[in-house]
Formats: sequence, structure tokens, C-alpha cells
Amino acid sequence: MSESNNNSPISVLIVDDHDLVRHGFKSLLGTQDDIEVVETLSSGEEAVNWCRDQEGNIDIILMDVNMPGIGGIEATHRISHSWPGIGIIIVTVHDDGPLPKQLLNGGARGYLSKGNGVDEMMSAIKDVHMGKHYIAKDIAQQLALSVLPGEANPIDTLSMREIQVLMMVAQGTRTQEISEILNLSPKTISTYRKRLYEKLDVASDIEMLHLAMKHGVLDENNMPIK
Repeated sequence: MSESNNNSPISVLIVDDHDLVRHGFKSLLGTQDDIEVVETLSSGEEAVNWCRDQEGNIDIILMDVNMPGIGGIEATHRISHSWPGIGIIIVTVHDDGPLPKQLLNGGARGYLSKGNGVDEMMSAIKDVHMGKHYIAKDIAQQLALSVLPGEANPIDTLSMREIQVLMMVAQGTRTQEISEILNLSPKTISTYRKRLYEKLDVASDIEMLHLAMKHGVLDENNMPIK
């Protein structure tokens, strides 16, 4: 948590690349006396830069995953490592697959689906502000079910960095651009790409896109491969 006294409202930053989502969340939270939406932003880069400019002076960030540029995964990683007192709550369409577990292990302290109601969002904000973790009930159930015997999910074998590269490649982001976004060499990105092909047993970016959609890493609203 950033510094705030008990009488101050919980300060919230909303990060999502969809205008309707940002305005919708801001309107919903604006009805709460104990919450103040300080700013709304549309990308992970903006979130990281805003936190740097404000020296991490925010209590809660509501963070989307699939956004242009570094996206919510890398933004969560950078912010949680640089300003561990900020409580990051992922709010995304991905309520199953490997992302909840990976993001919670990677620094997020809460995970909500965009299908959850305002009451659950309020509970998440308050719990995370108190230093707790919060996982929406439907997502917690999916996480519990994921450990049961059943069809193997090849995405579960990937590291968080490999999932980042997978999402970017499947969205049509070129190797040079990925290397600049993640501050890695093009050669390293090419190595990740080759490793993804091997681990996922695919032969093309199109096959990787279909696999990512099948297992809940991407959805139909994401950019197709260019």
C-alpha cells in the first residue's frame, strides 16, 4: 500500500485500452465514498511512467492484460518490483487458463473477470488495500479445477516471459518490436519463438494464435496476425 491515513479514500488508477471500460469502471467506483479514482490510462507504458512520476503514490491499480505495447503482464512485473506497496488487481476477460496463476505469482495481488459485479470489485479493492490477496470466486474455482486430472494444457508449461512473447507474436508484433518492448535482443526473442514452437508443437504463428485462443490466453477481440 502507498501511504495514506485511515480517513483518506483508497486511491485507484484504472489501466485499460478500451474507453468504455475505463469510463465504466470510473463511473461505478465514483459512487463509493471511500474510493477515489485518481487517473485512467490506456497502456502499460503509461501506467509505469505514471507510477514513476508519482513515485508510486497510489494504493490500487486495476490492470487489464491485453493492451498495446508492453501490455498488462510486463506492466505488472515492472510496477510490482519497483513499487511493491502498490496493490495491482488484474481485471480481464481471461477467467481461466494459465494467466491467473502466472500473474498472481508475478506480482498481482488480485484477479477479477470483467464479468464480475461491482460488489466483487469493491471487495477486491478493500481486501488488497488491507494487504490481502483476492481472487474472484469463479476464477478461484477454475484454479482449483485446473489441478484435477484431465486434458493437459500446454500453456501451463510456459514461463511468464514465454507467455508474454506468445501473446505478442500471436497478435502480429514483429521480432524487432518485441525486443524493444521487453528490452531484450532480437536474437533472444527469436530463441523464445523457437522454444515456443517446440513446447507447443506448432509450425506457424497461425497455429500458435489458434492454440492461444483455445486455451484462454487470447480472445477474438485481440488483433489477428498481420
